[in-house]
Amino acid sequence: MAKNMWWKLFLAVPVIIAASMGGTSLVNKGDWLSYKVPEHRVSQRIFSAAPLDPDYLYHRVWQLIREDYYDQTFGGQSWTRWEHRYDGKLKTLDDAHKAIETMLASLGDRYTRFLDRDAFDDEKLQIDAHLYGIGVQIGLDKAQRIVVIAPIEGTPASRAGLLPGDEIAEINGKPTKGLSVEEAAKQIKGPINTQVVLTLLRNKQHLKVPIVRAEIPIRSVQTAKVIDGDIGYIRLSSFISQQANKEMRDALGKLSAAKGLILDLRDNPGGLLTNAIDISNMFLDSGNIVSTVDRDGYKTPAMSDSHPISHQPLVVLINQGSASASEITSGALRDNGRAELVGQRTFGKGLVQGINRLEDGSGVNITIAKYLTPNDTDINKKGITPDVPVDLTEKDYKDGKGPWWLDPDGPTVKRAPEDLKDIQLRKAVELLKKKLNQPSVAIGVKG
Repeated sequence: MAKNMWWKLFLAVPVIIAASMGGTSLVNKGDWLSYKVPEHRVSQRIFSAAPLDPDYLYHRVWQLIREDYYDQTFGGQSWTRWEHRYDGKLKTLDDAHKAIETMLASLGDRYTRFLDRDAFDDEKLQIDAHLYGIGVQIGLDKAQRIVVIAPIEGTPASRAGLLPGDEIAEINGKPTKGLSVEEAAKQIKGPINTQVVLTLLRNKQHLKVPIVRAEIPIRSVQTAKVIDGDIGYIRLSSFISQQANKEMRDALGKLSAAKGLILDLRDNPGGLLTNAIDISNMFLDSGNIVSTVDRDGYKTPAMSDSHPISHQPLVVLINQGSASASEITSGALRDNGRAELVGQRTFGKGLVQGINRLEDGSGVNITIAKYLTPNDTDINKKGITPDVPVDLTEKDYKDGKGPWWLDPDGPTVKRAPEDLKDIQLRKAVELLKKKLNQPSVAIGVKG
């Protein structure tokens, strides 16, 4: 693989899927840390009117694994055993897809996976920061009913009057009982300017609500505000949108007068590597941000550009849901002495996947490398240990002392970061105030 392609990498784990052309589903769908393979890697046969040969598609993926897969033992097997395993047996593209899934499963690598056309389109839409639908987060309540978590402000769902806690009893007249969140999201999604009719159950009353789908804005910076008098708080929920770095710059500008900053990366599943590098650069005067190591052992570092825009004392919040790009950012800031980490050990995703578009519009993500933190630490399956551990018990969650956006009473979020009932956030505030009371360092944001 060409060494000049490394900075097209991107990362994510476990991805909180936003149902493209639908709402956001609060379930995990695959784990990946990837870069987009150049278009010349895709056969021109995709532009032919002739039907695509299932055998060709299968062998295309076999070849990609042989050429790119990071583990050259292929999970302790001879990769040639799969080359002709299904010759003459694949009659349709669905047959090819199932054979590909079986072949990939033999690697024992959860991150090397096949994506059907819908899943591959979803992945691309998230990166491009374009979603089309009604703009609503949905989930399952304790009774396993599909409910509204929250409508996104300014979207068709919010204009239609959907409220947190509404049960979605029917979608286009079809009952939702027994559906998973992902299945419900698939029924809600559809092309822009088309209509979906939701039957809501609210206060024991059934309401039929027609909603016209539209483009939905994706925001990575969920919250940027001053709390506890003089502390800037930024919750970055994802690195995946190409707008995440711009949103972070805007947030830092908004909080330029704050004496210290808290960057909350809890439950952040990752996203674009370029965003992880850019956002780390916003705080670093110098140093290595991350290194990638390919299948041949070549190590490529990404160095700070030494032009930070924030010099404010910094604390980063992490937990088990902080993964990939979140781990790169928190590792870069901690290893370079720029921030202390508070919370719980991170997820531990230190592998890199390449995204490959296949000729029928489907795709395959293939593990192609690993990454190391600036101190050359391999965090895969280990995670990053916080400087100040703050564990949470089941009782803490039930008592509303967990992350402030998690409401123990159901899908309606009634809490806010400034209430400081969130014990991990409260500890971060305490640590930051202690830093501020020490001999000061340069504070501020460069314009």
